[in-house]
Amino acid sequence: MRFRFKPTLTWTLLILLTAAMFIPVPYVMTSPGPVFNTIGEVDDIELISITGTQTYPTAGELDMTTVSEYGGPQQGLDMFQAIWGWISPDRRVVPRESIYPEGETEEENNARSVEAFSTSQSYAIAAAMDYLDQPINEKVIITSVGLGTPAQDNLRAGDEILAVDGVSMKTPDQVVDAVRSKPIGTDLTFSVVRSDSKLEVVVTSSTRKDDPATEQDEATIPYIGIGIDISYSAEFDIEFGVTGVGGPSAGTMFAIGIIDKLTPGELTQGKIIAGTGTIDPDGNVGEIGGIQQKLIGARDAGAVLFLAPQDNCKDVVDHIPNGLTVAAVATLDEAMAAIDAFNNGAKVKACS
Repeated sequence: MRFRFKPTLTWTLLILLTAAMFIPVPYVMTSPGPVFNTIGEVDDIELISITGTQTYPTAGELDMTTVSEYGGPQQGLDMFQAIWGWISPDRRVVPRESIYPEGETEEENNARSVEAFSTSQSYAIAAAMDYLDQPINEKVIITSVGLGTPAQDNLRAGDEILAVDGVSMKTPDQVVDAVRSKPIGTDLTFSVVRSDSKLEVVVTSSTRKDDPATEQDEATIPYIGIGIDISYSAEFDIEFGVTGVGGPSAGTMFAIGIIDKLTPGELTQGKIIAGTGTIDPDGNVGEIGGIQQKLIGARDAGAVLFLAPQDNCKDVVDHIPNGLTVAAVATLDEAMAAIDAFNNGAKVKACS
């Protein structure tokens, strides 16, 4: 008589191990994303469209670089994806909390990303106009309206705030003070411009549900649930045509693209120049995430010069692809000087 051994335990372990490989892990994988030529077009739509003033022909490319992310704020990666990312030289796997705030939903992340992208465009206009010594218009706008807040269904992102309770508002801080200077439960009248129409909107202040002071039964701060910022514009129309991209890191390349279109001569001299970096209205270039993947994406798109934020140099050193020159820049002035130096065969300020 023959006995057949049934490896029940072995098969069970294999099944459990296989199943475990598909259980989400709290990591996010990043990889080089597409590049967009800020002085070019996508689907016959200009990324930067300027009307109402003299513009000049451009050549070459001024590429804004992006990073593709897999995993999202809540889903995570499965183990197969994480291992693939760890062994791939072009990808990076990082803890989810290093990119996304704890508890943030996909919808909240998308809204935050869109808001940051819109703000980067506004700041790029301000920085470019300042560089060109041209006038800058300012207005106080609502950048976001929180779900479940007193402002929801009353105010909208994009509304320009003219006054609160009849008092003219010139800065975001004035709006904050106007809300907080009145008791909780006060009806506040906002004079806003929406789609070229002036409206009077009443919002009743409340308290935040997550306000620690509420739990302690102490005095709380009046709250209506809006984000506020200054929106900058030129004396003529500047529109941005890129969609499906978020975050603040395109600001520097947008500013350079605007300058190129508004000044005689071809800034790139026909070359492909790429870069990244946030920008503020004064032209300061700020640190961004995913720069190693952006360097690879720029190289793959044919770039010969890459403009990197000075504060990202720690992530740039030893990660520069062959054939790509990287200039470290801290301001818009330095970025423009780096392009000029590179075009003239001079050395650019490098990361060290």
